[in-house]
Amino acid sequence: MPGPHTDDSRAGGSPSRPSSETNLLRVRRNKLQNLRDRGIDPYPHACDRTHTSAEAVSLFESEEAAHGEGRRTAPVSVAGRLVRRSGMGKATFLDLQDGHGKIQALLRKNNLPDSYDALSDVDLGDWLGASGPLFRTRAGEVTVEASEWTVLAKSLRSLPEKWHGLTDVEARYRQRYLDLIANDDARRVAVMRSRLVSALRRFMDARGFMEVETPVLVPVAAGGTARPFETHHNALNRGLYLRIATELYLKRLIVGGMEKVYEIGRIFRNEGVDITHNPEFTMMESYEAFADYNDVMRMVEEMVSTLASQILGSQSVQFEDSAIDFTPPWPRIELRDAILQRSGIDFLECPDVESLKAAMQAAGFLVGRQMSWGGLLDKLVSDVVEPDLVQPTFLIDYPVEMSPLAKKKRAPRSEAHAIPAFAGTQPPPALVERFEGFIAGMEICNSFTELNDPIDQRARLERQEALHAQFQDEYMDRLDEDFIRAIEYGMPPTGGLGIGIDRLMMLFSGHRSIREVVLFPHMRSR
Repeated sequence: MPGPHTDDSRAGGSPSRPSSETNLLRVRRNKLQNLRDRGIDPYPHACDRTHTSAEAVSLFESEEAAHGEGRRTAPVSVAGRLVRRSGMGKATFLDLQDGHGKIQALLRKNNLPDSYDALSDVDLGDWLGASGPLFRTRAGEVTVEASEWTVLAKSLRSLPEKWHGLTDVEARYRQRYLDLIANDDARRVAVMRSRLVSALRRFMDARGFMEVETPVLVPVAAGGTARPFETHHNALNRGLYLRIATELYLKRLIVGGMEKVYEIGRIFRNEGVDITHNPEFTMMESYEAFADYNDVMRMVEEMVSTLASQILGSQSVQFEDSAIDFTPPWPRIELRDAILQRSGIDFLECPDVESLKAAMQAAGFLVGRQMSWGGLLDKLVSDVVEPDLVQPTFLIDYPVEMSPLAKKKRAPRSEAHAIPAFAGTQPPPALVERFEGFIAGMEICNSFTELNDPIDQRARLERQEALHAQFQDEYMDRLDEDFIRAIEYGMPPTGGLGIGIDRLMMLFSGHRSIREVVLFPHMRSR
């Protein structure tokens, strides 16, 4: 347990009460002044650290293995946040935590006659440095025997009472810095996310893709179906939007002759917040000339399984109650079959809003009064299909009404999928070459064989504009005239992909909430 000098500022009581917090701040400010009065700069410009905590331990263990026990190394310098202290009188043990772990330092008054007493003005949370040889204590812990120590940053606020297990979810999300100090899992996830993005870049680069950057501020919020954030550019005196996708700009680059491109970037959608949605999220979108959605499916299988092997050391992971196996190949299920099997509804027999709504109501589904045909079908997918897709699965061949940027399916459907005869005049919905990848009941990716016929593309986006005017509670894709102009110059056959980095991280780290894998999630105002 910490000794009597662990943190005198806690004498003011619980930091949850404003008066107590004020007392704590006052006590620590007094200690800050005491350090200055001693001639100690509590906020120096730099630190001459020679070893991280992990490097120091590794150095000692290698020398111990080579020369035997009982030795001391040459002096090293370590630094970190003070997270534990013990001892009293003429010797004090400090645990310093850096970004690589923790290391213990032993400060003896005999070795530090001029600076030892200043430890009375040091608190948990302060950043300290310690220099000296490494040795192993009787308890077996690798320790720096300090011949010198320094204050690197005085902390004016105390760590949470139970810093070793901060459990207030609201505080963890709002003050992620405290979460990173207090919780090993938060640091694990942050490190894993960085490794995942780096591994994803290596995967794409190895396949010949070029990483590019496209605008975040755009004149038309197109390339997806989402409510955008709006802003205004003063110098240009024009309204702009934060992008809801990178798709249309990346396809412009395909038109320009860049055959394989990808972008990892933030996407912004002004929509609801729940455990799988954050208003800004990270997505990788890629486009490959001369490829189709079959090629992209194979790439996704290889990508996710490769990333799992590199990040997790395995092609499987335990996620809640399920052992998820990323090993290719993944099942491919036609969307029509998936919906029909789970709801009894065949959307090919329901070619308009009225017939689909009637079929859904007959099957016991609650439907909104202002919903388009595509919106109704999307609700069916979300309610009855997605939750069952635990193992990696591709849903393929979507109706064109849900996929205005994808090419129509080229191969005729089998006899089992023949379009039934219709008594009415409404034609059955056409299918397009689109797939979505699902794991653990979550959509992780979306892909098309990209539509490159500019005449068909214009007609579809004009249809989306009409639907947007008719169904004002839904957001449709928008007509971007410059994009149409671009593909009028000719875009080769192309396979496109969008994959969510945040949801992939949720799977790899074992978290159901997106807020656990985003360092700074959006929260309601206090």
